[in-house]
Amino acid sequence: MHDIRIVRADPAAFDAALARRGLPPMADAILTQDGIRRSAQTALQELQSRRNQISKEIGIGKRQGADTAALEAEATALRGRMEALEAEARAADTAQTEVLESLPNLLAEDVPEGRDETSNVVLHQHGTPPELSFTPRQHFEIGEALGLMDFAGAAKLAGARFTVLKGQLARLERALGQYMLSLHVDEHGFSETSVPLLVNDATMYGTGQLPKFKEDLFHTDDGRWLIPTAEVPLTNLVAGEILAEEALPLRFASLSPCFRSEAGSAGRDTRGMLRQHQFNKVEMVSITTPEQSAAEHERMTQCAERVLTELGLVWRRVVLCAGDTGFASSKTYDLEVWLPGQGAWREISSCSNCRDFQARRMGARYRPRDAKGTAFLHTLNGSGVATGRALIAVLETHQQQDGRVAVPPVLVPFMGGLTHIG
Repeated sequence: MHDIRIVRADPAAFDAALARRGLPPMADAILTQDGIRRSAQTALQELQSRRNQISKEIGIGKRQGADTAALEAEATALRGRMEALEAEARAADTAQTEVLESLPNLLAEDVPEGRDETSNVVLHQHGTPPELSFTPRQHFEIGEALGLMDFAGAAKLAGARFTVLKGQLARLERALGQYMLSLHVDEHGFSETSVPLLVNDATMYGTGQLPKFKEDLFHTDDGRWLIPTAEVPLTNLVAGEILAEEALPLRFASLSPCFRSEAGSAGRDTRGMLRQHQFNKVEMVSITTPEQSAAEHERMTQCAERVLTELGLVWRRVVLCAGDTGFASSKTYDLEVWLPGQGAWREISSCSNCRDFQARRMGARYRPRDAKGTAFLHTLNGSGVATGRALIAVLETHQQQDGRVAVPPVLVPFMGGLTHIG
C-alpha cells in the first residue's frame, strides 16, 4: 500500500516510479478521488458545526417557548445533506483505496531498468558449471530410474503437478528441510516458528496476495486460504502491532508446505518437480527499521547463499530488473543454481526487501527510541530454500555415472550416515 502523502507531494515522481514497472500514470486518478473525499469531509465538518449550533438554538428556543419549527426543518435538511456527503466521501475513499492497493511497491533506486528477466543483472557467481565425463540426466530421470520418484502415482492421487517421493529420496527431502532450518536457527539467529497453513482474508491482504493474486491461491469452502509461502503468516505476526525499537530486528524461520495454483504457468516445466502445486520450503522473514533494512536484505541473502555453498552447488546471485521484480518487493535478489541435467540456471531462492509496503497494509509500526510517535516497520522475506528445488539441484549436481547420487556431507548426519542414494 502506498502513502497518499507521497502522491500529493510529487505526482510526477510517483508516476515516474510506476513507469519503471511499465505502468501508466495513476497520480491524477488517485488525487481526483482524494480531492473529492477531502472536499466532502470539509463540507461535512462545516455542516456538523452548523447542526450543533442549530441544536443549541432549538434548546434555547424551547425553554423560552419560542417557535422552533424553522430550525427543526433546517436540521432535518442538514441531516440529509450530511448523509449524502458521507456516502460521497466513502465512495471516493473506496475508489482511491482500490487503486492504491492494486499498485505494486515502488522500486529501490538501484534496481536496474528492464522489462523482463533478460535484463536481470548477475552480481557474482560461486563455482563453475562442471564438465562431466558422462551425459548428465535430469532430476526426474534420476528419480524414476531409482524407483523413488513417482509422478504417475501422484497424478492418480491428486492430478498433475504433484510428486510422490519414496524411500531414500523422501528422506533426502526431509534431511534438506531439517538441515536448512537448523542452520538458520542455530547459526543465523532466526527463531523457529510453526505457523498455520490456512489463513484468513486479512492475512493474505497484509502481505499483498489479495486482492490482486487470488487466482494464484487455493481457497477453502469455509473462506480460508492455503498459504503460498510461510512468508504470509510469519510477516503478519506483527500486523496491527506497535513494537519497541529495542525489540528489532525480529527474525523468523519456518519449514512449511506451500500451495500454489500456478494459474499462469500452463505448459511451463510440466516434467518433474520444478513447478508444483504443493512443495516444502524453509522461509526466512525479518522485521526491522527503515535504517537497517538494506543491511538486513544483504544478511538474509547471504544466509541463503550459505545453504547452497554447503550443499556443494554452483550458484549465482542476480538482482532483478524493474520489470521482473515482484508486486510487494522494492528490491529482490534471486539465487540461481546450475542444473547439469538441464544445462541451465534456475531460480532456487528469492530474497526481497518490501520496505514499508506490507507494513502499511498490515498496520505494523514501531516506536523509535529517540523520536516521538510511531513509524512503519520494514519487512523482508527470503526462501532459505525450497526443499524440492534443493533436492533437484542435489540430484543433478551430485549424480554419479553408475546411477547413484552422492549425499552432500552436511546432509549425511540427517540421512542416518548414508553417503550415497541408489
